[in-house]
Amino acid sequence: MSCQRILILGGYGNFGKRITETLADTADITLIIAGRRSAPAQQLQTQLQPAARARLETAELDLHAADFETKLAALKPDLVIHTGGPFQGQDYRVPRACIAAGCHYIDLADDRRFVCDISQLDDAARAAGVLLVSGASSVPGLSSCVIAHYADQFSRLDDIDFAIAPGNQAERGEATVRGILSYTGHPIRVWQAGRWQQVYGWMSLRRLYFDATIGRRPLANVDIPDLELLPAAYPTLRSVHFQAGLELGLLHYGMWLMAGLARIGLVRDWSRWSKPIVRASEWFIRWGTDTGGMQINLRGLDHQQQPLHLKWVLGATEGIGPYIPTLSALILARRLVSGELSERGAIPCMNLFPLSAFEQEAQGLAIYHQLETHRG
Repeated sequence: MSCQRILILGGYGNFGKRITETLADTADITLIIAGRRSAPAQQLQTQLQPAARARLETAELDLHAADFETKLAALKPDLVIHTGGPFQGQDYRVPRACIAAGCHYIDLADDRRFVCDISQLDDAARAAGVLLVSGASSVPGLSSCVIAHYADQFSRLDDIDFAIAPGNQAERGEATVRGILSYTGHPIRVWQAGRWQQVYGWMSLRRLYFDATIGRRPLANVDIPDLELLPAAYPTLRSVHFQAGLELGLLHYGMWLMAGLARIGLVRDWSRWSKPIVRASEWFIRWGTDTGGMQINLRGLDHQQQPLHLKWVLGATEGIGPYIPTLSALILARRLVSGELSERGAIPCMNLFPLSAFEQEAQGLAIYHQLETHRG
């Protein structure tokens, strides 16, 4: 099937507008900027139209409305890119509607259950001849492709320890914050020391050095799909560890205190307070930097049975950080448009593109990556 009509659900939001802006430079496609409100969609259309090579349309589309599936089908998309988080607590009404409409589906979900359980739609997606991809974001989309790129250097991969640390001045999305707050102080199931154990959201504090540009950043536990997907993909793993952090200690350790209140039961769910929490964080926007990063540490044995540690660092300067979660979805969208991606079914975004594709998509952005190799 051709892939020329691309509908971006949440197309004017924090991540959606970046996908729209980037794909607007692609000729011979139609972009439908969709969301609950028509005014911001039309405003973005007006802003991008003068330089756009793609045809731009807008649509008022509420994924929670009873007529969502009918309205989506009427727009006749070939591909839906779902950016309307948070995905915590969402059901599969959007990918199911895409199956019914006979169109492909990509989302930027970072919710563990949403991404890991998308395979329950695999039979229906294959029968409809469409591809449903969940988690086309920094994790597991980018993280899995980096790990797969370097995994062949190991005869036995024992440990994966990775982290994301955004710059304080980078634009923050309320949906992302709400997703993290939903499990702050709550149990997270992790694979450590060869067995499943329990840690708590935004606890287990530490500071980790990235590189000379990013420096040392505070980190805490965050729940992501990789914590479940990676042990299944790499059976020799003894531990998978992921954390994220806020650049400003005041905000980071404030979240840790909030996690403690949730853990002892004084606060049941911080996500209901996400809007005032995001507004309060904006008071500190002038502090810190616009530089963020991602770090992936792989440890195990090389093919000479000697200890090997690979440290991969991705850096984003000039406030470019929020573009990184969009790049996996952009790569997959382009591959569907060109016909390079022929896979069908419903799958998490694991190893669906090579690292070279990420490098190509990141060209022109203030993004760099580097590898350190430690032996012995």
